[in-house]
Amino acid sequence: MRLRITCNLKFEIVVPTPFILMLRPRSGSQQWVERQEYDIKPSTRVNEFTDDYGNLCQRLVAQEGLFSIATTSDVVTSEYSDQDFGAPFVEIQNLPDSILSYLLPSRYCESDCFNDLAVTITQGQLPGYNQVATITDWLRINISYIPGSNNEPLSAIQVNNKRFGVCRDLAHLGIALCRSLSIPARIVVGYLNNLQPMDMHAWFEAYIGNRWYTFDATQNGAAGGYVIMGLGRDAADVAVFNQFGPSVFPYEQLVKVERIAEF
Repeated sequence: MRLRITCNLKFEIVVPTPFILMLRPRSGSQQWVERQEYDIKPSTRVNEFTDDYGNLCQRLVAQEGLFSIATTSDVVTSEYSDQDFGAPFVEIQNLPDSILSYLLPSRYCESDCFNDLAVTITQGQLPGYNQVATITDWLRINISYIPGSNNEPLSAIQVNNKRFGVCRDLAHLGIALCRSLSIPARIVVGYLNNLQPMDMHAWFEAYIGNRWYTFDATQNGAAGGYVIMGLGRDAADVAVFNQFGPSVFPYEQLVKVERIAEF
């Protein structure tokens, strides 16, 4: 499917403020970016770099006054998320070097605390895809997805205790449970077609059968329409914007996803 994704942010800056943005999707094995527009007002110098996880990041200093960012991208992505029940667990010694960091505990995914729970949840399941699918079903049943319920990221331990959270929080707990079983897992942020209410979205991927698969405990079935903006170990790696200095929050934010005609 072809999707047009839009993200507009408006800030009021009181002192010159350095920003690192992650607002430009890149083409890869799961999506193709056909067209992009990226408008910053007032115009300012922007340096783009690729971070340690392959995300495109934009670095700038916003001056005092009104500051706005308007982005639009046309992206081709899949109608459906791949599923492969029976895809095998990959033994640690056979994992690519670049995957190893996704096995370790991280700031919001304390995977070293979840082995007992993960073993209980996945008891009797074939190691690999089936385990992760079972974890995702357990999250869907036991952790309430409540959009807007948390403004700040929760760690996996906090989510498990509270039993509710936003999409990012359910992803953190899913990642921690997977890693506790030595299954590499990472968070993904971006957009989802037909998400209700519409906003930025987060889900997770697990490395099974020598490739990454998408898992989303907030959605049912294998619907596609995902557009990846950034990925990393947890929410600390995938903020749409980081600013340094006095706290700044958008006074206006618009996120829109619409399906556009196929050629």
